[in-house]
Amino acid sequence: MRVLANDGISEAGASALKQAGIELLDHKVAQDHVIGFINENQVDVLLVRSVTKVRQDIIDACPGLKVIGRGGIGMDNIDVEYARSKGIRVINTPNASSKSVAELVFGHFFSLARFLHESNRLMPLEGETHFNAMKKSFSKAYELSGKTLGVIGFGSIGQEVAKMGIALGMKVKVLTRKPRTETLTLEFFDGQSVSFEITSSNDTDEFLKDTDFISINTPKTNEYIIDTEQFEKMKDGVYIVNTARGGVINEVALIDFIESGKVAGAALDVFENEPAPELPLLMNPSLSLSPHVGGNTVDAQEKIGIELAEQIIKLQKETIH
Repeated sequence: MRVLANDGISEAGASALKQAGIELLDHKVAQDHVIGFINENQVDVLLVRSVTKVRQDIIDACPGLKVIGRGGIGMDNIDVEYARSKGIRVINTPNASSKSVAELVFGHFFSLARFLHESNRLMPLEGETHFNAMKKSFSKAYELSGKTLGVIGFGSIGQEVAKMGIALGMKVKVLTRKPRTETLTLEFFDGQSVSFEITSSNDTDEFLKDTDFISINTPKTNEYIIDTEQFEKMKDGVYIVNTARGGVINEVALIDFIESGKVAGAALDVFENEPAPELPLLMNPSLSLSPHVGGNTVDAQEKIGIELAEQIIKLQKETIH
């Protein structure tokens, strides 16, 4: 079996593949040359992250391709159903980066609640001349403990966000299309663990009305989850973080509701127009911004590589037997 990890793979993942006797081609092939490379090198497995797009043209032009793997959760850069209709296995790593994304959510929440995103911009420019003025302007900060955390989406990332909120002493509410119950277990350094049963709701109005901090953790959607109607139903002074996908929140409406004071602050790790976010977003002082780095930690990438490798090794054994 020959594997092309076109967007890279962790050393741990590469090592696991090689130990299993699987040939790894750790190349970075430009999108326009992927088809030629796969066919010329008789690639069986194509691994991608966010950069490489695997559309019908590649699937049709590469009849020898047996597996397409996505390092991460969302697979919107792969024509999944079409690939499966052609007999190609499509795999991903739904759990490997969940903690990293959830920690980024809270990194942004803490930053917004304590004005760190703004003070980090201004201190190098005005720290020497306007220290006391900035100290006063950033004094109306908030603790997260005791506040209500609203989590939209209850997959592996949404569950990790909820667990971190519980650990901080927050009240947790979850919104999903269909109500469901999940058992969340918090594990501690000394081996103890505590489990909580959380039941989600599909009542958007009830979910929004008293929520202080909202985290969006859903797959890509065809329409906005958060639009003008939803903003209007939120509590005044709400904080919002989107680490899901661009297009789940109306960015134009978000700016309007920040300016009106309805939204105290928001954070975006993903954008409708990637990789060139709109300038009004980049310049808005009430936004905490990051360049789609939710799963980009050393820890997550190592887990992703190992999880992909384990799935490929399993598929190879199934093929042999």
